[in-house]
Amino acid sequence: MTTATMRLSKQVFSVSLLFLVALSGFAHGFVTPRTLLNRLDETSKYLTTKELWFDQTLDHFSPYDHRQFKQRYYEFLDYFQVPDGPIFLNICGESSCPGITNDYISVLAKKFGAAVVSLEHRYYGKSSPFKSHTTENLKYLSSKQALFDLAIFRQWYQESLNLKQNKRDSENPWFVFGISYPGALSAWFRLKFPHLTCGSLASSAVVLAVYNFTDFDKQIGESAGPECKAALQEITQLVDQRLALPLSERKKLKTLFGAAELEIDGDFLYFVADAAVTAFQYGNPDTLCTPLVEAKKAGEDLVGAYAKYVKEHYIGSIGVSVQTYNQKHLKNTAVSEDNSDRLWWFQVCTEVAYFQVAPSTDSIRSSKVDTNYHLDLCKSVFGEGIYPEVDVTNIYYGGTKIAGSKIIFTNGSQDPWRHASKQLSSPDMPSYLITCHNCGHGTDMRGCPQSPLSIEGNAQNCSSPESVHKVRQQMIEQIDLWLSECKSAGRSYM
Repeated sequence: MTTATMRLSKQVFSVSLLFLVALSGFAHGFVTPRTLLNRLDETSKYLTTKELWFDQTLDHFSPYDHRQFKQRYYEFLDYFQVPDGPIFLNICGESSCPGITNDYISVLAKKFGAAVVSLEHRYYGKSSPFKSHTTENLKYLSSKQALFDLAIFRQWYQESLNLKQNKRDSENPWFVFGISYPGALSAWFRLKFPHLTCGSLASSAVVLAVYNFTDFDKQIGESAGPECKAALQEITQLVDQRLALPLSERKKLKTLFGAAELEIDGDFLYFVADAAVTAFQYGNPDTLCTPLVEAKKAGEDLVGAYAKYVKEHYIGSIGVSVQTYNQKHLKNTAVSEDNSDRLWWFQVCTEVAYFQVAPSTDSIRSSKVDTNYHLDLCKSVFGEGIYPEVDVTNIYYGGTKIAGSKIIFTNGSQDPWRHASKQLSSPDMPSYLITCHNCGHGTDMRGCPQSPLSIEGNAQNCSSPESVHKVRQQMIEQIDLWLSECKSAGRSYM
């Protein structure tokens, strides 16, 4: 028996009582653009928030380091068709994972009679291997390690299930789901471990690491439309002009936006740009554009009108913390369940970049948010020698030329992140674009938000719900086909 098998067998006996009860009874983001977080607001509902724990390997790439850490996971078995129903692995991402979100995956689980399991990403939430997040301690934080976490967990969970049901050499069909960075992980999981899943759904999946991500800003301008774009560009010019004034005037400007703590002008300008991005990324452009266009037509103070939007909606309704943009905050190495800013920036500064810099012409954001700003941030926060190895990441995964199979890619037409996703279809990797006025990040799984802003929306809130329904039907057909192929072959993969 191998060491890995011995470890898996030992862990089988630590399966929770909840798992046993559930089987016997046939039981079954908010997301800021700067961090791509998939956190949910307090009103969001979950299929389950019952915490379970798994002993995970710290370094999957060392034959000598056998340290482990506790990794949090969840399971939802209400719709599970015992014993051979599919298992949906719903990937958690770059934030605390407080449960399995009650979004479209619950509809899919019910339709296919699937169990849903979700593993918290290493280092985030309650799954940190260390008591301090120093740069040295963050060296095991990467997408590569996270993929192996998922693979090891998947194997252990399957063996646990077999043991409880007295099955031998039998596997349920698995399917992997993810949105945004977890969407990329979903695609990469199928790429690297095709023998462990029948297929993957990669929603708004940022599979392309991008050094200077100018297309991000260009999409904001396109989604805004001519009038709103002109208003946003004028605001940027006025803000840049005021930041050139004496210190006292700069402080007044930052205070106007509720961001006096952002002493570094680059941090403040990033914050100002992100506040607008959210409206388009998450399908609420009218909340931003309507008051700005009206203010511009009336000759009113545009900066004041925008500051009002930022304080009332970005900070108020959405609940963004200004300190997220403060480099002093990013240097804080304390471990906190709800603080993931430093962690994601480490991944940005080492693997994927996604530097949202201003294009050379016709930009929305300030030209001062440039490559040097990002590189200086990485150096200031994490130390010398830290920079994103974008080429290495894209060589390892393939970027938008990913050579995978049985992966569904979906994107919203207004989402700037779609330019880091695979948008061209191929026979074995279909890519669907959900087109509508407020179709944003993860629309296929989350629906569209409504006004007033509610991050977790539904298809009826989309300006073109039939566009969402069409893509969801195409998703269902692909999932059904690939699960059927798995079952007919008697395997958990194809």
